[in-house]
Amino acid sequence: MRAGLPRDPAQWIALALALAALLAGAWLLRRSPATARAGPAPPGPGPARSGRDPAPRSGAALGAAIAAALSVVAALLSAAYVAVYLRGGPRIIDATSYWLEARAMAAGYLAWPLDVDEPAASVLGRFLVRSDAMGDTMAGRGAAEVAVLFPPGYPALLALGFLAGAPLAVGPALAAALAIATYDLAARFAPEGPAGSAAPIRFVPLVAALFSALCAALRYHTADTMSHGLAALCFTVALASARRALDEARAAASAGAATEPLGPAVRAAALAGLAAGWLAATRPPSALALAATLPFVILPAIATGCPAAGPGEGDPPPRPSLRLARLAAAMALGALPGLALLAAHQRAATGAFASSQAAYYAVSDGPPGCFRYGFGAGVGCLGEHGDFVRHNLSEGYGFLAAAGTTLRRLKLHLVDALNAEPLALLVLAGAVIAWRRPRSRALAIAPLLQIAAYAPFYFDGNYPGGGARFFADVLPVEHVLAAMAALALAERAATAAHAERGPARRRGAPLAAALLAAALPLAGFAFRAGFDHAALRDREGGLPMFDPAAVARAGVSRGLVFVDTDHGFNLGFDPAPEDVAVLRYRGDAIDRMAWEARGRPPAYRYRFAIPDGGGLASVSITPLVFDAEPPGEARIEGESLWPPREQRGAFALPEHAGGTCASAGRLLAVHAAGRGEAVVRVGLPAPWLRGARISPRVALSGDGAGEVRLVVDGALLHVWRVEPAAPSPPGAPLACAELPPYPIPEGAVGIELSLAREGAAASGETGQGETGALFALDALSVVGGNSVDR
Repeated sequence: MRAGLPRDPAQWIALALALAALLAGAWLLRRSPATARAGPAPPGPGPARSGRDPAPRSGAALGAAIAAALSVVAALLSAAYVAVYLRGGPRIIDATSYWLEARAMAAGYLAWPLDVDEPAASVLGRFLVRSDAMGDTMAGRGAAEVAVLFPPGYPALLALGFLAGAPLAVGPALAAALAIATYDLAARFAPEGPAGSAAPIRFVPLVAALFSALCAALRYHTADTMSHGLAALCFTVALASARRALDEARAAASAGAATEPLGPAVRAAALAGLAAGWLAATRPPSALALAATLPFVILPAIATGCPAAGPGEGDPPPRPSLRLARLAAAMALGALPGLALLAAHQRAATGAFASSQAAYYAVSDGPPGCFRYGFGAGVGCLGEHGDFVRHNLSEGYGFLAAAGTTLRRLKLHLVDALNAEPLALLVLAGAVIAWRRPRSRALAIAPLLQIAAYAPFYFDGNYPGGGARFFADVLPVEHVLAAMAALALAERAATAAHAERGPARRRGAPLAAALLAAALPLAGFAFRAGFDHAALRDREGGLPMFDPAAVARAGVSRGLVFVDTDHGFNLGFDPAPEDVAVLRYRGDAIDRMAWEARGRPPAYRYRFAIPDGGGLASVSITPLVFDAEPPGEARIEGESLWPPREQRGAFALPEHAGGTCASAGRLLAVHAAGRGEAVVRVGLPAPWLRGARISPRVALSGDGAGEVRLVVDGALLHVWRVEPAAPSPPGAPLACAELPPYPIPEGAVGIELSLAREGAAASGETGQGETGALFALDALSVVGGNSVDR
């Protein structure tokens, strides 16, 4: 935990504002005049107040105006976060993937075509999943497509930003909407004002909106292109709209009116359904938590019942069950657009109505079935989360491991709501208050259900600045709870003062309480949360890993730009053709093949260099020169062929092997995951290998053994058997072997290598990949073959 005196300008500014709020609140309490606490006014002459009292309306209008001002503050703070902490662009790998997905959707793609005449390795990488079936592609009957694995709800919204030419403005717009939605949520579930006041302004909603605007975790999630800001908005709008639908239906019943098909209650229910469906298309586990929370909103309304008839004559209104059925139907219809978008994306990404994330990890990580929502042995992917899995899930993902993961999330989440761990006590106190009120009880339950919804997912998902991001979707609920507790404490203090000084109150007490409440998250950021966000700012070179402005400053107006990182590729690649195309740099023959496939335009390399000791990265853009004539011999690194096309009983991961015989210090290691068949299939760039002679180079250690099978157009063409000369002890140096060359037919359409691992059971290899043996594809030598001209 990082805490202490402020260190950067943002923290000092927060501290100055906190002190100003404290002093202003204290001055207001001291200087504002005291007034007697009057009881109910006795009846007197003059017209009686009608049911349309203008005072509540004017108070509500003033409250809405203040909430709108707070929404502007939230938007400005999120925009400042983009410049100060993100330094101009998405930073986390997930955020860059959402960026690419949104850019593709803006161009009209849920999944974009993968040109079979180009090397796939130049446009594939982390979090990208192929949707083509092997047999169709090899027979020339199907076209491969690529999609980002994440659900499409947030990218669909971000795509609107791309179409408007300002994608980074979407986050601040979400920040503004979140502040207003938080105000509305509090107004629906906690409408009571301070006791003894006329409540011209709903102070719980206003303090909740204030907490939303000053929440640093929400500033991050509405600045970086992450989905949690939209998920929080959908969760909040769904709850508030469901509550509004019930209130409108009850009001109609009290007035003796029927619930109209397009009346306010039905419209509110449809909006609740739309938000719930879009949440399912954004973060499905959070939608499960919302679905479990909604009964706690609806059941109290059923328990209290609705009047069967209103005053006056005429037919009775519909029965309560009929009203609820009509609202449920409206909610279900409202959910259809989000659910349809999710289904369409999964279909485009996988070729079936299956999970795009499961499809990605099935061919990109291991052991088999490692990425799943649930418990048991084999949960936890060694490629994406290897260190975490080895440290925390050595016995699988059972009750104790799930409890540890949840507790780690909760520990980091304590800072998220109000920027410091001690202030989380306000959320807990607010939950106790809300639990005692049937109308507000759902707010106390929602965070617990959110925690439970993510308990079956093994990975923490925590990082500084982003906090316990899986719980960020209920931050607006927590802000309402914290506001309820803060104002309850203020009311208790006012009651104690009343007992000491007699029946008087300060006119400025509610405003003073709001100012004192604002000082809490500001001080929390100054002394605690600001350090986490500074760590986020400075991580991984402290800059976005691709900057189109740097490319323009280098004078690059057309051609190819090869980038070193998955982050940079996601930020720079555009599925729609442009004058400047961004490709993944592999450092082998793949780069030349991509250059030839694009017509041999000018080529450049974008280097993002992070200093060894940390600090700000340096960016350089230099020409990348290829010979005009194809070389007589080329080399394709094994790790460039990741991710594989298929994995059966095994998984392959790029691994570092510096200081060994491995070419370029890396290789593609094959790990068996059981005692049955262990095969990994990798694709080769067929247009350049027709007529060539290929020679695989493998790396072995221990008793690692296996086969390399050459498959052309679905038929087995050749098998290289690989065995160690003699078993070596664990930890012995790698032994590399160049296998005899074999020719590729001139008419080949699809070319693959199947890497079959043997000896895994004997060596004791498990699903966690723990063994002293190694069988890996180091590289592939290519002699002859075709250039793009042939």
